[in-house]
Amino acid sequence: MDPGFTAEQDGIRRTLRELLHKRCGPEELRAALDTPLGHDPALWAALAERLGLPGLALPEAYGGVGCPVTDLALAAEETGRALAPSPLLATSVLAAPLILALGTDAQRADLLPRISDGTLTAALAVPAPALATALALTGPQDGDWAGGGRAGGIQARRVQGVWRLYGEAAQVLDGHSAGALVVAAHTGGFVRSRTLLFVVAGDAVGLVRTRQTALDATRPQARVQLREVRAELLGSEEEDAGAPEALSRVGDFAAAFLACEAVGAADRVLERTVEYLGRREQFGRVIGSFQAVQHRLADVYVRIQAARSAAYYAAWAAGGSGGSGGPAGPDGRVGGLALAQALEALRRAAAEGIQLHGGIGFTWEHEAHLFFKRAAGDELLFGPVHRLRAHAAEGARLFERTEVSV
Repeated sequence: MDPGFTAEQDGIRRTLRELLHKRCGPEELRAALDTPLGHDPALWAALAERLGLPGLALPEAYGGVGCPVTDLALAAEETGRALAPSPLLATSVLAAPLILALGTDAQRADLLPRISDGTLTAALAVPAPALATALALTGPQDGDWAGGGRAGGIQARRVQGVWRLYGEAAQVLDGHSAGALVVAAHTGGFVRSRTLLFVVAGDAVGLVRTRQTALDATRPQARVQLREVRAELLGSEEEDAGAPEALSRVGDFAAAFLACEAVGAADRVLERTVEYLGRREQFGRVIGSFQAVQHRLADVYVRIQAARSAAYYAAWAAGGSGGSGGPAGPDGRVGGLALAQALEALRRAAAEGIQLHGGIGFTWEHEAHLFFKRAAGDELLFGPVHRLRAHAAEGARLFERTEVSV
């Protein structure tokens, strides 16, 4: 692993930071969260036009930039610093790699160019609370997590040669505004029971989408109801066995992306806390000069640096193993381990930030709470932390007993 950044990566990070500093300050952030979309369409258009961010990791043949997924993960550190509300995670990290990996030539040619230029957003819809299970982050993809029998979820059946979906998915990231949905649904009886992925247009008849109140408002979520909605199978039926594997590969990269995002957020909240402690005076001295406070900040700093190293390694592992939606990193569940460490670092940084800001830090209006909610919200969606680590340990057979004959 080369720990240095290329000139292109430095350029992407620098340009993205400058753009977000101008277009996504605290006031702009809160204003965007109060809109029906939950994000600023003008900012999303700027990210697409100036940086090509939605298609950064997509091939040039489909209008993308053609960069490795490592670049997209590193860019996430900057979006995390600003807590930028955008469909980037839902569209470019969760949905687009599945379309690229499993879609037919016609599906790729139709969807990916529009994703690359930012005119189409997409979302991955799986029954709640099975997102972490579907992505194989907290355990194996066992059981009928997509539905089946009386288990609820989403059912798929063919009616006169047309696929129809019926069911419900909650906690769909940006599901209320996405122009296309990639839906995981269960089909077949006991013998041929399997999970398939389908593409559903955002304006399909029978599709009902409602934005939900989420703990982390910077990640808008929706409840998606499908009432005999017409759907198109993603890929071909002969290749349907690839859906679970593709979801697992996407989960490994998504974990690296989220880890980088959490590191950026933790770094920003620590930076703001240090700035405040350098101005605020008590007992005739600035608070930051007290040794006990310095020790607490130093502990947070060490946690962030350790999490950053793990996140960078996870991003490199995902990028070096086959690009967007490529196989898991060389160390197994490295993405999940990096995500666990990064979420813990963010939670600790945000908690210290709230407390060290004193009375103002405990008000909901202070931005430190947004960072704390980001850590808690991501852990609810993609964790919890102890299960991320336990799954990685199981994959590495860390606690397997082996008998040694003497």
